[in-house]
Amino acid sequence: MKVRSVFVAHFAAGRTPGPVFKDRRKTQRRVINRVAQYQCGLGSLPRTCMVIDISDGGARLYAETELPDTFTLAVTGDGIDTRRECRVVWRLGGEYGVAFTGQPR
Repeated sequence: MKVRSVFVAHFAAGRTPGPVFKDRRKTQRRVINRVAQYQCGLGSLPRTCMVIDISDGGARLYAETELPDTFTLAVTGDGIDTRRECRVVWRLGGEYGVAFTGQPR
């Protein structure tokens, strides 16, 4: 179903505007708005993205270029120094929801 048809059905049913997607996180998210690096595979050059928020199970990212389905994310600074394997679970414009698929490194 296309996003436009979701909005049309939502308003046609007389519902008030609200979140389209249900928040399904199992752990609390932390807003960090921090620049991070992602890498698509061994030997590939790291690229820059923005981590908007993060939880133990995943993160919401912003990237100016399209993210691949899987990649490694490196977040450092202000007491955070972690590398995590990621899998994209949703895409909306330049924003991405990712699930962490491995243990922190």
